[in-house]
Amino acid sequence: MDALLFIPVAIMLALVPGPNNFCALNNGLRQGIGMALLATFGRVTAFAIFLTISAVGLGAMLLASETAFTAVKWVGAIYLFYLGWRAWRSREFQGLALADGGALQPHDVPKSAFALAMQEFLLGITNPKAIMLFAAIFPQFIDASRPAAHQFLVLGSIYLGAEFVSSAVYSAGGRQIRHFIRTSRGVARLNKITGGFFIGAGALLLAARQ
Repeated sequence: MDALLFIPVAIMLALVPGPNNFCALNNGLRQGIGMALLATFGRVTAFAIFLTISAVGLGAMLLASETAFTAVKWVGAIYLFYLGWRAWRSREFQGLALADGGALQPHDVPKSAFALAMQEFLLGITNPKAIMLFAAIFPQFIDASRPAAHQFLVLGSIYLGAEFVSSAVYSAGGRQIRHFIRTSRGVARLNKITGGFFIGAGALLLAARQ
C-alpha cells in the first residue's frame, strides 16, 4: 500500500461533481463555509459506514445483489427528487433578506448544523455509487501480503479527509456565487437551478447500473 500515492487519487475522487458536493456548494452559498464544513460530518459518517462494509467484504455482496442495489438507488433518487421539488417551488433564500427597492441584503438566518449534516448523510447513504467506489476502487490499493484492516483504516482516513477538502472547495465556490444574487428574481432563478440540479441528479442515479 502506498498511502502517498493514494492522496491525489482520493482528492480527485472526492472532487467529482455529485449530490453531496452540490449540497456543499448550496450550503456554502446559503449558510456559509463554516456551516457547510460542519454538515460534511454527515456525508463522512455515511461514507465511513460504507468503508466498514467494504472492509469486511460485504460491499462485493451488495454489488452482486441487484435487489439491494436497486432499492438503495430508488430511495436515493426519491430523496433527490424531493429536494429538487422543494427548491424549485421555493421563493426564499436563506441568508439574504429583501430590502427597500427590491434589493437583497445580507441577513443571516442560520439553519441547524444537525439538519444540514443529516441532509448530507441521507444523500451519501442512499447513493449506490459510493458502495461501488469503496468496494471496487479501494481494493486496488490494498497489498494482499499485509493485513487488510490497517490498510483500509489508513486509506479510509485519507479519503474522508479528502471529502472535507472537496467540501471546502465547493462551499467556497458557493459563497462566491452569493455575490451575484441581488434581486428577488435572481433568487427565484437560483432556486430553480438548484432544484433542477437535484432532480437531474436523481434521474442520473436512476440510470445508474451495477
